[in-house]
Parts: sequence; structure tokens; C-alpha cells
Amino acid sequence: MVGMTRALIALTSHSELGRTGRRTGFYVGEAAEPWEVFRAAGYQVDLVSVAGGQPPLDGRDENDKTQNDFLATAGVASTPKAADVDPTGYDVIFFAGGHGTMWDFPDDPDLARIARSIYERGGVVAAVCHGPSALVNLKLSDGSHLVAGKRVAGFTNDEEAAVGLTGEVPFLLADKLTEAGAQHVPAPNFTEQVVVDGRLATGQNPQSARALAEAVVKLLAA
Repeated sequence: MVGMTRALIALTSHSELGRTGRRTGFYVGEAAEPWEVFRAAGYQVDLVSVAGGQPPLDGRDENDKTQNDFLATAGVASTPKAADVDPTGYDVIFFAGGHGTMWDFPDDPDLARIARSIYERGGVVAAVCHGPSALVNLKLSDGSHLVAGKRVAGFTNDEEAAVGLTGEVPFLLADKLTEAGAQHVPAPNFTEQVVVDGRLATGQNPQSARALAEAVVKLLAA
């Protein structure tokens, strides 16, 4: 359909939570809620993961209708891998969070390629919770960090401490975003926080996923 807005939701393929022996993955609500918002706006919504196939799930609420609809109908079991995705035609990439992203998002060249292409063609880059880990090393064609000089949200150091994983994650997200030249804008723990700076839109935590997607819809309608 000519003119249909196209959104790509990116998911982690990493399943091991540091040395805890626990499993992680993408936080289901942080993909399902944006998926629902984008579909309600009339978007074509596709998924991608780092390794392809069925990405590992985390934080699933089996009583949540949005999550169940997403897992049943969005194609989660057979995602294409980032290396096989052509970014042409996508209007937004949305990096869903989950602790797994901290291991495979920052240095994946194909996620970076897709996001850079979308952004440099005038599209939107969005990321929620730990999803902004995809932005810490993301550089534009001129060699500058996409986040440099921009206000961003993302899982805070206080929130990482609150869930007891400060010593398990490979880095603290807020610190890495700051090192890349961003201004990290925190809100109180586990409260909704969405920050929009130009065509970069970010959210702090799971509580921010739906509002972030709604902010993206507003950006793309402007």
C-alpha cells in the first residue's frame, strides 16, 4: 500500500543475565505496547532481532491481552535477523528494551546500519528502557554520535540498583549515553518518562513504552 507508514521493532537475541544464572531477553510489554499503538495508527509493523528466529522473552504477563495478541500474531517466532533487513522504506526503528539488549545491541553493526539509514533519510529513531543501549555506539555517516548534544531518557542508574543488577550488566546505560555526548534526563524510579529531541525519541522504563510509541506517532504525523 503506497504511502503506508512502516515501523520496525528491534528485539535482543541475548538470553543470559550476566553471571546470575537467570534468563533474560526482550521485555515483552516494551515491544507489544508500541506494536499495538503503531497498528492502531495504521502502520505496517515488522520485527527484527539480532540473530533472527525466536528471540528470548522476559517480563511476560500471561494475563495481558496486548502481550498475548502480540506474541500470537506479530511474527515473534520467526523474526528476520538484522543483517538481512533492508532499511529502505521504514519510517521508524523502535528499540525495545530488556536486559538482554545490553549485551548485543551496542555493537551490532546491522542494527546500527538500519538505524543510521532511517535517521539520515528523515525518519525517527526510538528506544525504551534498556533499548537505548543501541544508541551508545551509534554513529552517523559523518562519524558523530547520533545522541551527541541530545536529551535522552533510558533506564537510570538508580533503577538498575533497585533491581539489583548494577554489578551484572556490562555497563550502566545512563553513564554510557552521557559518555557519548547525550544529556540523560532521569525521572523518579519506575515512573513514565519520555524525552523527544528532534527525531530521536526515548523512554526511561517499561512504564514509558506506550507513551513513547504515542510520541513517535505524533512525530511522524507532524
